[in-house]
Amino acid sequence: MNLLLENIAKHVSLTSQEQERVLSFTEPLQFKAKTILLKSGEVCTHSYFVTKGIIRSYNMDENGVEHVVSFACPGWWIADMYSFLSQRPGQLYIEVNEDAEVLAISKENQEKMYSEVPKLERFFRIIIENSLVASQQRLIDNMSFTAEARYDKFLKKFNDLAHCIPQKQIASYIGVTPEFFSKMKARLLKK
Repeated sequence: MNLLLENIAKHVSLTSQEQERVLSFTEPLQFKAKTILLKSGEVCTHSYFVTKGIIRSYNMDENGVEHVVSFACPGWWIADMYSFLSQRPGQLYIEVNEDAEVLAISKENQEKMYSEVPKLERFFRIIIENSLVASQQRLIDNMSFTAEARYDKFLKKFNDLAHCIPQKQIASYIGVTPEFFSKMKARLLKK
């Protein structure tokens, strides 16, 4: 079965006709590593369901330092949700880390999909609720946990991908400098 349909089936049950209709609203795309899908200041017109590869979102501060917000691997969604939902310019960059294949859904098609396959509203509500809970937990972790504990949680969440993600990006995701991250990893290896 299609990875997107498997993902949807975890939360809602679709008939074969509904499955076909859902897929008709998506656009399969392929991107090479380092492709920028969205720049800060642009309006996010699509959300992406990753079927292959790794994509990340990040913000860049006034000093040009990247702050990784999220990684998306196969079976995960990625978008600048503020921009996608409001259709206003966003603050995130979305970049392909590793050659990727995605199913893109435009804001317009998502709205049509809600009308034609109402079960998808429930599905996306569940996805957005889960994302909100994960974001809240990450914020609490960043305020409460040590860098080592945040790295441990990262490894549990992205264990299969940790070796594919540059160390600099992992450091950014857990909120430390690359230099601190190198020293921390060296300490952990000695334990």
